[in-house]
Amino acid sequence: MEHFEAIIIGGGSAGLAASVALARSRRSVLVIDEGHPRNEPAEHAHNVLGQEGTSPLKLLERGRVEAQNYGARITAGTVDSLSGSLDEGFMVHAGNQVFSAERIVLATGLKDELPRIPGLQQAWGTSAIHCAYCHGWEVRDQEILVIGCGPMSAHQAMMFQQLSSKITFINHAPSELSEEGAALLADLGIPVVNHAIQDLEFGQSGQLKAAKLDNGERLQAQSLIVASRMNANADLYLSLGGELSEHPLGTFIKANETCATEVPGVYAVGNASNLGAMVMAAAASGTLAGAAINADLLNSKLVKP
Repeated sequence: MEHFEAIIIGGGSAGLAASVALARSRRSVLVIDEGHPRNEPAEHAHNVLGQEGTSPLKLLERGRVEAQNYGARITAGTVDSLSGSLDEGFMVHAGNQVFSAERIVLATGLKDELPRIPGLQQAWGTSAIHCAYCHGWEVRDQEILVIGCGPMSAHQAMMFQQLSSKITFINHAPSELSEEGAALLADLGIPVVNHAIQDLEFGQSGQLKAAKLDNGERLQAQSLIVASRMNANADLYLSLGGELSEHPLGTFIKANETCATEVPGVYAVGNASNLGAMVMAAAASGTLAGAAINADLLNSKLVKP
């Protein structure tokens, strides 16, 4: 059984940044990665200083090379179980392999739960988007439909209205539209259609063409704005006795300013602990966690009188 000072579960921007920080401190580091980051469907990553518009997968490819150049080990696979404690050490089971570690970093990301609209999953990350900062510039001046399906939908409409004047709010789930949200849409002059979306229509290239409503109406659109419910991938954390924290938009692993969770020896970074973290924010949390773990390991090795 191989032993590592730190095992990082998840090889997205947060996990790789943590591995670089630790490997540069000459710690033994293992990254176990399933290979399917949340932003995999997107063609470009934005707000990444110095790398604007680079493919998310290309960014991760570069990150893996950087981590390996410093001595981090990266392996493809799925962690089946995680057990142990800070005092006893942690055991990580991945397929037929078992590893031990002194510290664990959960960079497991989150899962987006979308409304059950045929075709929406197909369009997610391309024609169907959620973040004005991640994708807004790319859909400027387009015909945009905002799907009213969550507590932030009216706010999304406000955000995207500064990028396009052709915004329509589809009141897909009326119970989610509060009085304040309805008032905001009215103040902004955004038209509201009180019908649910029944289906989506795509062109030959896969580009969204229109949304079909339950009354038979067909609304042309180039982009959909949809608020997913975001839940941290936290089964491993729960198996250690951790508990999830609630957010209006989903659930997350609570971590302090050093990314340490309430389970001693376990750190959470990226979207697992911050539902709104974009690429750079996720990477920053990984770097912070790596530095904190290195300091923790240094302190734990001090000989006490």
